[in-house]
Amino acid sequence: MTNFRKSILPHVISILAFVLISYAYFPSILENKSLKTGDVVNWQGMAKEIQDYEEETGVESLWTNSMFGGMPAYLILTRTKTNLTKYVHRVLNFLQRPASFVFILLTGFYITLLMFGLSPWIALAGAFAFAFSSYNFIIIEAGHVTKTIAIGYMPPIIGGVYYAFRKNIWVGSAVMGLFLSIQLLVNHLQITYYTFLIILIFGIVELVQVIRAGEHERFMKALGMLIIAALLAVGSNATNILTTYEYGKYSMRGESELTHDEDNKTSGLDKDYATAWSYGIDETMTLLIPNFRGGSSHAELGTNSAVYETLRRQNVPNARRIVEAVPLYFGNQPFTSGPVYVGAVIVFLFVLGLFIVKGPLKWWLASATVISILLAWGNNMMWLTGFFLDYFPGYNKFRTVSMILVMAQFTMPLLGFLAVREMWLRKITAKDAIKYLSYSLYITGGITLLMGLLPGMFGTFSAPSDVQTGWPEWLLESLREDRQSLLRQDAFRSFFFIALTFLLAWLYIRDKIKVHIAITALTTLILVDMWPVNKRYLDESDFVSKREAAEPYTANQADQFILQDTDPNFRVLDLTVSTFNSSRASYFHKSIGGYHGAKMQRYQELIDFYISKEMQQLIRTLQSNPTDSSIRNALDDLEVLNMLNTKYIIVNPEAPPLSNPNALGNAWFVDNVNWVQNADEEIAALGQINPGETTIVDERFSGVLEGVNPAGNAAAEIELTSYAPNHLTYESSSSKEEVAVFSEIYYSKGWQAFIDGEPVPHFRANYVLRGLKVPAGDHTIEFRFEPATYTRGENIALASSILLLLLVMGSLGKELSTFIKKN
Repeated sequence: MTNFRKSILPHVISILAFVLISYAYFPSILENKSLKTGDVVNWQGMAKEIQDYEEETGVESLWTNSMFGGMPAYLILTRTKTNLTKYVHRVLNFLQRPASFVFILLTGFYITLLMFGLSPWIALAGAFAFAFSSYNFIIIEAGHVTKTIAIGYMPPIIGGVYYAFRKNIWVGSAVMGLFLSIQLLVNHLQITYYTFLIILIFGIVELVQVIRAGEHERFMKALGMLIIAALLAVGSNATNILTTYEYGKYSMRGESELTHDEDNKTSGLDKDYATAWSYGIDETMTLLIPNFRGGSSHAELGTNSAVYETLRRQNVPNARRIVEAVPLYFGNQPFTSGPVYVGAVIVFLFVLGLFIVKGPLKWWLASATVISILLAWGNNMMWLTGFFLDYFPGYNKFRTVSMILVMAQFTMPLLGFLAVREMWLRKITAKDAIKYLSYSLYITGGITLLMGLLPGMFGTFSAPSDVQTGWPEWLLESLREDRQSLLRQDAFRSFFFIALTFLLAWLYIRDKIKVHIAITALTTLILVDMWPVNKRYLDESDFVSKREAAEPYTANQADQFILQDTDPNFRVLDLTVSTFNSSRASYFHKSIGGYHGAKMQRYQELIDFYISKEMQQLIRTLQSNPTDSSIRNALDDLEVLNMLNTKYIIVNPEAPPLSNPNALGNAWFVDNVNWVQNADEEIAALGQINPGETTIVDERFSGVLEGVNPAGNAAAEIELTSYAPNHLTYESSSSKEEVAVFSEIYYSKGWQAFIDGEPVPHFRANYVLRGLKVPAGDHTIEFRFEPATYTRGENIALASSILLLLLVMGSLGKELSTFIKKN
């Protein structure tokens, strides 16, 4: 039992250290404050209707009408009830946010290093290296919650695969399956995709070794067990995966039916959209020098900066305020919150690992690192990116290709700490160790020293976006001077940490210091290197009171006016914000716009072809000394916005909104049906009709409307009588059969139509709306959102998660029992 206590003690200390360091970075949490971030605020806006409905009724709505005219709630706020691994996720999230995110990042990599055979103390140091990579804190500041957690669960998934192939098939498969399940639970599939890309590269390297060694039997057993565990993990998340996969075909991540701009299209996202955030080739140096390309697009400069001194000399007012948000970034991306900095210490250890670590592990980690960097270049290496977009399954479903650097963020510290283990265990001679340390110093130290001494060799320090600032040339010159100064400072800073790491390793190799001192010093160096850089992008200024964080928006005068309307369902266009990049309007109303990276494909095309143009036309009218007559004429021309039932238009937040009398309402009968043969004809024809009288229908729906010949009936009526986001009820009255159009988004994978309680088929009208053949007489019409995929997924998830947890408890229980007996 004494041996058991000694064995478990390092892990207990490590977990306590993780808790303490997580809170130490975020002391504001202990002051009862919360982190307020842009993406979380936007999420609060997009999820408000769903949350309110669940609070009022106890029913979870799988659809929301609060943005983009309506869309499934799967990628916003859908809680899977039957995946039992969610309880493991809750345990790992026991700290207050965002401290819990850091804890997960630390714990995940710590477990992984243990599985790779590192001692707990080295694993502790390595955990800090991985968790404190700058990208993690930048996305926490941005509010990318699911992405951060998914990154934290990435290492043990990979560690489990390694452990299954190299050590224990059952334990490795159980660990991989468990963490894959909870990574899929948080539902950031792009990070899961990159996780499997790392595993794929490992599998290829491992297969080569197996073929050479002739050890096929064990390889196949491990592979088979891993596949079973992975299937159980996927099955545990069947609800999320099936609904997301189903919806993905109809979202911006799916293939468009339109045939224009074919060279730019893929079976997923358009190439220019997918590669908009491409890391510059030289920008890769930020892995080693954080301010190599200026840092953030909105960074703070001090009063010692050239920009501040120039503003002061020119007697520019508010100079101090101006330097609080300066566009320092001058890289290839449109803008950025900060660089991907893995740390000077880690880059040095990674290069050292290329020399010291031998065998397939080195080639796996080196290859994955190189692939990560090359693909992050995106449109700067389009031949490779284009190949992946066109031919690598699923790759074109994701945007922001620079995100793939999370692979390097994992592989570089892993290889670096494998090198530390080699030195720890004295697996290389002192002579060789000193030689390889020197090589690593020459490479990494030489690069940083050169950049510190001659920063002007690496560009003009100008950015394409400088023109957009409107700054005069005399001020831009000072800005370029500050950018160069920041590069020089960070280059010398990185050289300093590289030199200290070299010295520390040299002292250990020469037996000048004890091993525990060396590891403690290395851990300290990593934290001292990474902590201040992360504080540049996430510090106490990002925290607010819990009340302010819980109420992200305050209703203005325009909102208050609209909220008095008792009509159960209409839409609002807010022209005072970035309409399609803000969920502010969605927080209070059902919005034409919103904020989401996977809006419906056809709605995005409607924006591109019509809505944006109608908005611009209206804005031009409002900006040109409008009269009541000119405003009425402008509203008459908003054919698409009118068919979307845009009842109010916010043009001034502190004034009543513009009321639109031409909004067509919740539903209406049409006089004519114009048939088209494909999507190209459908969207083109939409601009040539009056949607209040005529509807455009694709010939694929001809069977639904067979025999209908609408000729107009002034006495016919249809109105919405009951509204819920997932259930709408209408009453209709007509002396003959009619064709009704509803100002609701068409989505066949869940919406079901009923007339007098009997299911009936409906069709897509006007490119995005719902249409229905309504028989003569008085009828009750219902639309209910009841996706069969969701119900099927919940059943699969329950069975799969039970089996997965049995596998985990059995495998880990047996291993723990053996461990206790030995100790």
